[in-house]
Amino acid sequence: MNSPAANFDELDLFVWEGKADILDRIARCMASFDVEVIRADGMPPPPQEQGAALRPSVAIISVTVIDSGGLAHATELLQGMPVIWVAAGSRERDSRTYPPEYLHVLPYDFTCAELRTMVAKLVRQLRAREVAPQAPDVLVAHSDAMKALLAEVNAFSDCDHSVLVRGETGVGKERIAQQLHLGHQRYGKGAFVAVNCGAIPDGLFESLFFGHTKGSFTGAVHAHRGYFEQATGGTLFLDEIGDLPRYQQVKLLRVLEDNAVTRLGATAPVRVDFRLVAATNRNLREMVASGEFRADLFYRLAVIELHVPSLEERGEIDKIAIFKALLTNVLGEELEALGETPHWLSDAVAETYFPGNVRQLRNLAERVGVIARQLHSWDQNLIQRAIALTRGTPAPAASADRNGAGSNGNGAGGFLDGSADRKGWNSSERNRIIAALEINDWKRQDTAQHLGISRKVLWEKMRKYQILDGEPGIPEEQ
Repeated sequence: MNSPAANFDELDLFVWEGKADILDRIARCMASFDVEVIRADGMPPPPQEQGAALRPSVAIISVTVIDSGGLAHATELLQGMPVIWVAAGSRERDSRTYPPEYLHVLPYDFTCAELRTMVAKLVRQLRAREVAPQAPDVLVAHSDAMKALLAEVNAFSDCDHSVLVRGETGVGKERIAQQLHLGHQRYGKGAFVAVNCGAIPDGLFESLFFGHTKGSFTGAVHAHRGYFEQATGGTLFLDEIGDLPRYQQVKLLRVLEDNAVTRLGATAPVRVDFRLVAATNRNLREMVASGEFRADLFYRLAVIELHVPSLEERGEIDKIAIFKALLTNVLGEELEALGETPHWLSDAVAETYFPGNVRQLRNLAERVGVIARQLHSWDQNLIQRAIALTRGTPAPAASADRNGAGSNGNGAGGFLDGSADRKGWNSSERNRIIAALEINDWKRQDTAQHLGISRKVLWEKMRKYQILDGEPGIPEEQ
């Protein structure tokens, strides 16, 4: 059996110790291994575009962090890290402190052997997850705009001509390219080679695309098949084609015309046969007019043009469906225990503008999934804060209930802010909205139609009056 030490290569341990004195003990227990122990209390979350940490990471959190209200900050930094909870033995089964369903709990007086064994177990799970095949991106098409696009994809999948896929950042252009690849009777059986043209290091275009022979330049200790050869028999997907410099565009054009490449250091050309799909979020026609993009290459690429609609073009029906599908991927079997996605969460997603499109929506689903998994509930307070951060608007402040548990008294949380100034509220309008919501079972669309207003207006009024599901009205001023 492998020793725990075998799993500790280049490991980060993020520790939220709260009022517990555990950081130094953890550091001493892991001192002889390649482990960095990081105090995470008060640490800012990583920039959104950085994504997951490069090193495997495990979180160790004292339950006193919950008591101090620091868990909301912790969820922003966790980003899917497995969590070990540290609690006094007498509190281990106390559901008021933390849900008893948590699988990984250490007593406050843990030994070094107990800590190492549990950390090693979680790291093994992390590394197994890294090598496991990734689930394909969700492709949802309930909206008319998306149905029309997929009809075009099906119509053109089995032709040999080049395709240019246009669309904003994050709309899923590579997913459409994969659909085109899989739908081709011949090329679909080969490789799908994806290349980000905006990330090609200057001076390495020829080596990466054309390949090289052994000894063709300093450092070429092995022969290398370039992207063109790798894609032979399959599909070459060139993402961000608009970022390719003009002097490299002409080299790409020559390959498309000759169907042959010559590796660096070689003299004999090699025949290549692939289907080309390119994608861009830029207006190539304008770039052609301004001289930034070669007209001859544009016409070779854009034999067929497809436009991928943005989330706003697709509408609420696709937003909600995609979010639920992504959330299902994040939570897996845990979703059944949590129960159906609440109406307020679906409504909040529908009303949110996602300039980062599906990519940003996936980020939100991961945040919500982390919160739901760690708390084993749809904590409206923390989830609304995550959504507010996604919107780029100030997050609602967490409110304290009668017991100081950080919710609105019924476990909902959300918009409520105990410091809110209610003097400017129109109590009659607020009560009328609540009554309409109750009549329509708190369904936003039905309530908006009942009141004769748009769903967006209803949402803004609910934000203004800080109305939550099941929220009672307030007495009208005499």
